[in-house]
Amino acid sequence: MTLSQAQVTKPKFRNLPSRLALVAALSVMAPMTVAQTFNDTGNILARSAEVKDIEYQIMVQRATQTAIWGMPAVGMVDFIKATRRDLGGEINDVVYLKQPFDSKHGFLTPNDVTAYAWGSMTSEPGPLIVEVPAATDNVSYFGTIVDAWDVPIEDVGPAGADKGKGGKYLLLPPGYEGEKSKEDLEAEGYLVYETSTYQYGFSFRPRLYNGATDADAAEYAQQIKVYYLSDADNPPPTTYHEASQVPYDSLPYYNHTFFEDMNDYIQGNPIRPQDKVMVSMLKSLGIEKGKPFAPTDRQMAAMDDGLVLAYAAMQDFFVSPGKSTVPLWADDSGTLKSQWLVWDFAPGQAEAGFPYETAQEVLLDDRAGGSYFWITYLPKYLGGGTFYLTGLNDSDGDALDFNASYKLNVPKDTPAKDFWSVIVYSMETKGFIRDVERVGLSSRDAESMHINDDGSYDIYFGPTPPEGKAANWIPTTEDYFLLFRLYGPEEGWLQSGWVLPDLEKID
Repeated sequence: MTLSQAQVTKPKFRNLPSRLALVAALSVMAPMTVAQTFNDTGNILARSAEVKDIEYQIMVQRATQTAIWGMPAVGMVDFIKATRRDLGGEINDVVYLKQPFDSKHGFLTPNDVTAYAWGSMTSEPGPLIVEVPAATDNVSYFGTIVDAWDVPIEDVGPAGADKGKGGKYLLLPPGYEGEKSKEDLEAEGYLVYETSTYQYGFSFRPRLYNGATDADAAEYAQQIKVYYLSDADNPPPTTYHEASQVPYDSLPYYNHTFFEDMNDYIQGNPIRPQDKVMVSMLKSLGIEKGKPFAPTDRQMAAMDDGLVLAYAAMQDFFVSPGKSTVPLWADDSGTLKSQWLVWDFAPGQAEAGFPYETAQEVLLDDRAGGSYFWITYLPKYLGGGTFYLTGLNDSDGDALDFNASYKLNVPKDTPAKDFWSVIVYSMETKGFIRDVERVGLSSRDAESMHINDDGSYDIYFGPTPPEGKAANWIPTTEDYFLLFRLYGPEEGWLQSGWVLPDLEKID
């Protein structure tokens, strides 16, 4: 039995409209009369008297808003839980792969070509060191250390702070007042960062050179070290877990576990000033700093109803062009040349390192539906190493149907110096579709795929493979979307006139 069947209660949103109707019905009131003067309340006293079950409605509303607010923190907690549940590991352990992810693994939009390394840490006992190995002739890292809100602290490797020389990234806990100042610690060679949370995570993607393999990446991962500054003179051994064959599942699930995760975040981290209003709302749901989380059946029901609306809001943000994504190819009049979309982060966030905060506000919707509903571990500084295209619709502009079959022609001149990749993701979970033969294909699979006479590839999507083309087929067993990645995109490719063809429906 798979992990999704045995250990996680997966949500089902096939009846989402009826669930939303139920939530809406809780708020039915008499029609409001538009006020004609500044002091005309439309008989607010009488109208408010018709509101039923006020306490429950407030709990539902607070569940919805705190779920959207807490989306990134929940995603980070799920890595801690997965390491404990699926590997018997603990916080501050390092997890790595000998082989890339496949359909048994649960991550938000990972790739299926890289032997990642990742981990979760805490500085609650004191300043924490993450030691990143120096780049070699065979392997280097591209990746980021983030805080408990998935806000980048620093990038690592040749594109990061250590410039490929390796480094000791020292994370100071909130309110650090140690014997040594930040400047003293920097003078000792540490890369020092003041943080606002106790918990952190990292995800490193290996880059391979000179014929290196995933086995080399796995050995390299075991050079990552995690320990406390107090142990720096004689660090204890770091514990490592290899997860290639383990159904490791760090996906957030929109059921009772979501608010359990939120409680774990609250208990494991200090309350930041910008979060106090939302933390106050959580009290009505049974979540309070320093107290056990034991919600009543009524609170559980309110959280469940609130999550439906929160999920619907984040899903709408994800699938609506102009919110999380925008068309990449359109003419000056706005006419689309292609249905492919590109990520559209909130203005100024990429330049600021993705804090999803400004001097005036916390960008709740952009942070949730625009990012952490479906991705994790954004880099602090965007580079040109990978370019992502999102596929939601076919050439007619219709949403992709998992019961239908489609063909994508990938031209020979696709502008990727390293390789290209296309992966199918579950529309419900934003992770891989489970229990399928493959989740994606790439130009690295050229030896096993059929290649057209003109050098292009036809990639097929659908519930069954086309006759004689199974090697070029990616199965679809539920609602899905695509990410098409260019690894090492050619310089100037966006101005070259090259356009990735749309998916053509073939039955």
